[in-house]
Amino acid sequence: MTLVEYCRIVILPVLAFSVILILIRFFKGPSIADRIVALDLLITTGIGIIGVYTITSGSSTLLDTGMILALIAFLSTVALSYYLERRSKKK
Repeated sequence: MTLVEYCRIVILPVLAFSVILILIRFFKGPSIADRIVALDLLITTGIGIIGVYTITSGSSTLLDTGMILALIAFLSTVALSYYLERRSKKK
């Protein structure tokens, strides 16, 4: 089994299943912190899917997009965590 076959047969279904579970947590999450973590994990899984697509297609055109998404996910998680911390101190 080559790497491309392994990505298509094993990794993509696992990532698709994890997206379903993450979306359930995102919509069902009892608090806003759960939703923030689920959204961050959803973006991280999307970056994984972009990486698998890059491996299977053989072109590196979307790697820049994955790096930008990772930066945005990190900064948004930090910003929302800062907002939640400030909101809890006001109460």
